[in-house]
Parts: sequence; structure tokens; C-alpha cells
Amino acid sequence: MQSYIFLDLDDTLFQTLRKCAPGVDLQARAFLPDGSANSFATQKQQWLWHWLSKGFKIVPVTARDVRAFERVNLPFQEEVVLNHGAVILDKQRAVDKTWMNHIMQTLPTYHKKLLEVWAEIELYAKRHSGFKPRLVDDFDTLWYGVIKHSDGTEAILKMLLDEIIKPHPNVVNGSLYWHLNGNNLALLPKTINKESAVSYLLEGYRQQHSELLTFGAGDSKTDAPFMALCDYALIPKNTQLFQTLAFADAT
Repeated sequence: MQSYIFLDLDDTLFQTLRKCAPGVDLQARAFLPDGSANSFATQKQQWLWHWLSKGFKIVPVTARDVRAFERVNLPFQEEVVLNHGAVILDKQRAVDKTWMNHIMQTLPTYHKKLLEVWAEIELYAKRHSGFKPRLVDDFDTLWYGVIKHSDGTEAILKMLLDEIIKPHPNVVNGSLYWHLNGNNLALLPKTINKESAVSYLLEGYRQQHSELLTFGAGDSKTDAPFMALCDYALIPKNTQLFQTLAFADAT
């Protein structure tokens, strides 16, 4: 039986220094363009990687673009899911053309809708200081938008979310969806999602192997759909997804 784990990276396998407990033995896992370390693994996360790398084929499933993924210092050998599922790289790190063609058949119809909302987001950001909106362009394609804030809190991003994004017709009708987790607010076309990309890979793996054992690991609500495709789910403690499930259980 062949075992796979579809593994979210940030806040699952490592995180920024401010999210790490003081005094723990950290190991640098990801770096900024200038070469300085900005994401670290705790001892437990280091052990987790060591354990997974012994028995699983590890498939990263990340919001990172290709440049940010290349700055992760871990020896991944399987396929890679980037940009929230918009791009899949094969084992040789070439773009999976079948998946790319599938995405590009539908993506153009959402670009205009994304840019309509984005124009309003940028106007809001000009009126209120600290907002940092950015459209994500990777492999010469515009995929989605992300907003951060200089104070690093989720609460102030929620103000923009509630005022501009949630009520917009292109969001209300389901053409676009949003994701908020910490200092990261993303606005995405519905055709881009981790679940669809993992489903595509699973179909291929099932053709290669007579039996599969699959795990999904992630920290956020947007990871839950791809994790639900797997036999087992692994959720880091005190993350967004963990707290969501804990609260649901309490009620």
C-alpha cells in the first residue's frame, strides 16, 4: 500500500518567529528574497517532518507562489500544488500542462470580476492607512489577490472584508470567495482551490497504485476541503481549523 500526505506548509510545518513560543529550539525552514530566515520549525514540527519523510510521499499544498516555494528549505520530491491550487508542478518541477489547461479554460471569465472588486479594495486602501493589497501574478498569469495590514491583526482586515468584499455581487453570487487567517486576507476565483488540485492528483495516484493510504494536513478552513478527500486528517493545535472544530464541538 502506498501512502501519501498532502501537506500545507505555513502554520502547519513551520511559522513566523512571532508565532513561535520563546526559548524553543527552532530550525529555519523558509527565507525571504534577501536570504534572511523568516519561518521556523519547532522541535515537534522537526520531528513531524522526520517521521513523515520516512514513510510518506509528501505533496506540498500551499498558497505560496513558485518563488516563495523555492525559498523553503525542505527536500520535497513529489508533485507540488502552488497558488491555492492554481498551479501543479510535476516531480521535475515543470508545470503540469493538463492541469494548467484545465484552469485556463475557466479562469479568464473570473478575471474581470476579480478586478472589479479589486478596484474597490484599492480605493479603500487609499482612504485607510496600513492596508497592503497585492495581486498575485505567477507563471505570467494573474491568479488572485491578497491583502495584509501593517499592524498584523485580523480584526482590521475584517473591517475591509465586511464593508467591501462580502457585500460585493461578485462574491455574493459565488464567482469569487474570500479567506481570512491572521494577517492574510485573500480573494480568489472559485475555480482556484486546493481541493480540486488534490482531487486531480489523487485520480492520477490511484491509476499508479492499486491501494492508497492518504493523509491531509492543514491549519486553516480552506485546507479542510482537500483534507476531507483523504483517509485521515492532521490538524495542528491552536490553529484556525483546530479552533473552529473545537468550538463546534463545544456548542
